[in-house]
Amino acid sequence: MMAEKTDAPEALEAFDLPGADHSLLIVDDDGPFLRRLARAMESRGFVVDVAESVADGITKAKARPPKYAVVDLRLGDGNGLDVIEAIRKSREDTRVIVLTGYGNIATAVTAVKLGAVDYLSKPADADDVYAALTQRPGEKADVPENPMSADRVRWEHIQRVYEMCERNVSETARRLNMHRRTLQRILAKRAPK
Repeated sequence: MMAEKTDAPEALEAFDLPGADHSLLIVDDDGPFLRRLARAMESRGFVVDVAESVADGITKAKARPPKYAVVDLRLGDGNGLDVIEAIRKSREDTRVIVLTGYGNIATAVTAVKLGAVDYLSKPADADDVYAALTQRPGEKADVPENPMSADRVRWEHIQRVYEMCERNVSETARRLNMHRRTLQRILAKRAPK
């Protein structure tokens, strides 16, 4: 215990955020994860505000547009992309990171088009989030060592068609020649590794 207390000030000094505005909005409906991430980001020098829903995230983004944001894609009352859009309307220089357990290429592309600078799959730790938020323009993410599994490739294809069909399950099932209920079960699950 004593060693942890003496190491803490050195750990805080290692985090040097650029600029004067260190405001961070974290939007996630997983309460325990949200609180852990908020504490971890505060210890790294951010001034953190949290929201557990799309509606709350949009309200907070309009009231006090943050310099940084971490937004979960799937929230209980809607899509985190709506929060990103609201943030962009209020402040164009916000560095937005999308964090989700349901990551796929199609939503990553949509998030980037809306202004997100990175897209992380859960479980991501505080160091991953911090690195993504403070990454300098032009820096590139590391290339993954292992290629996607066949299950992941299939899942990515289904997600891409689902996005092309504007999230219409019936139309997606028709295009994929798949039963609608089977598709709904696949869409409800997390992405395979």
